[in-house]
Amino acid sequence: MEVLVRRGSLLEVDADVIVNPANSHGYMGGGVAGVIKRSGGEEIEKEAVSKAPIPVGRAVLTTAGKLNFKGVIHAPTMEEPAMRTTEEKVRKATRASLELADELCFRSIAMPGMGTGVGRLPKEVAGRAMVEEIRRFKPRCLERVILVDLDEELVKEWEKALKE
Repeated sequence: MEVLVRRGSLLEVDADVIVNPANSHGYMGGGVAGVIKRSGGEEIEKEAVSKAPIPVGRAVLTTAGKLNFKGVIHAPTMEEPAMRTTEEKVRKATRASLELADELCFRSIAMPGMGTGVGRLPKEVAGRAMVEEIRRFKPRCLERVILVDLDEELVKEWEKALKE
């Protein structure tokens, strides 16, 4: 499985699905979730909320609304909105995203930093945890994971982790 790192907007990546680092309620207020909702439409949040509660370690697929993707994978990194997260929750959310994308036979998935925004996990910790979980994953269908974020420090942490 190919792993690419990009600095830029999650919404401008060429991928089948994108990941929303969610909360268990499906509410899409701040951070990446807010950007996805504002660009893709309220229907994304409405569908995510209808599938809640989503436990940390699970993920759900919703429509991508007006976005040019086949769907949005909502993988909670926290139970409550804007709650501080942990490395273990980021690992579980990353794994759940990969498992759902592979189960649904998507070929490519784009992920932003998981837990690095409102979750306040240090970028070094989150970046390494995400890369380790991606490397452990054995896909059937998934061919490409694109790690993409506007944060230059996080992009450097992903690149560093991939070299290790």
